[in-house]
Amino acid sequence: MKIVHIVGARPNFMKIAPVIHAFERTGEVEQVLVHTGQHYDEELSKYFFEDLGLPRPDVDLGVGSGSHAVQTGRVMIALESVLVRERPDWVFTVGDVNSTVAAALVAAKLGIRVAHVEAGLRSGDWTMPEEINRVVTDRLSDALFTTESSADENLAREGVPAERVHFVGNVMIDTLERHRDRAAEQKVAERMGLEPGRYLLVTLHRPSNVDESERLTALLMALGDVAAGTGHDVLLPLHPRTAARVKELRLEHLLKPLTILPPLRYLDFLGLMQDAAGVITDSGGIQEETTVLGVPCITVRPNTERPVTLTHGTNRLYDGDPHGLLDVVREALLSERSQLRPPLWDGHAAERIARITLGLGRRGDSAPE
Repeated sequence: MKIVHIVGARPNFMKIAPVIHAFERTGEVEQVLVHTGQHYDEELSKYFFEDLGLPRPDVDLGVGSGSHAVQTGRVMIALESVLVRERPDWVFTVGDVNSTVAAALVAAKLGIRVAHVEAGLRSGDWTMPEEINRVVTDRLSDALFTTESSADENLAREGVPAERVHFVGNVMIDTLERHRDRAAEQKVAERMGLEPGRYLLVTLHRPSNVDESERLTALLMALGDVAAGTGHDVLLPLHPRTAARVKELRLEHLLKPLTILPPLRYLDFLGLMQDAAGVITDSGGIQEETTVLGVPCITVRPNTERPVTLTHGTNRLYDGDPHGLLDVVREALLSERSQLRPPLWDGHAAERIARITLGLGRRGDSAPE
């Protein structure tokens, strides 16, 4: 069996790594790793491959940034020749970025079976480009590997045949479990002069939070209030998109109460997250990781495509006036750390994916009864 794996953005690395390792252990699969270059930083990418034990990509498409249409189109054009040459039995695509849907479109039109890891997640918010990517990718996929029961329910409601849907757990947690001890050994907080449990970790990058000047200004001011009102250091690794908007809007003065960090390698970020008193984010994956780590999480969004993090985790949504964020953070800091863990978030999701895929067979094999 031959599988081509597609990655395009940083979260994709964490999701594909355990899948590649699981197939390697079977000894039955030839694997090709394609990096679309949708998000690319040479230094960070190097560390991601090292931290996650990934091979360097066999193919780098180098598509770079651009509008959604331009980026998706570039990936499709560049990827088509790769798939024609490789003729894999399966294309594995992960998450919900533009590279995800581009890979599914190209593979489906070439008659190559598509597997979507992290299928079925829905926010119900069609202003999110990721929501469109998720729905289209799932419609084109032959094997849909889900992380939580809400995803299975969403796919059933959308008419996806039940035999295509496989509840396997969460590969992001596979990666976390594999590396959490190594991350702790880095002692990142200690190296930075921080006291574990006495700082907050923040990530902001979604267009809804950073593109509009009034919203971004209010959020940065609110983070300053949080730093002053809780007595905690507030760490903000600055996403390139956010950094560009801060510079463009001349909001640098609002960063002064915060500890600004460059984008971090995976192990460093995981180490900081484990020892944080709480996390403020608009990221999907961080909602999941904090759930397993038991770290209080405030998601600055009106919705989440990962509702299990609300029912089985430490996550809470906040989309009110940013100036009310301090009260929400104080409440979160007083809450008990949850010991709940969603079903099958046990570090073995990728093994299930490998076993199921081998059972489904190669291109041209008859579908199992």
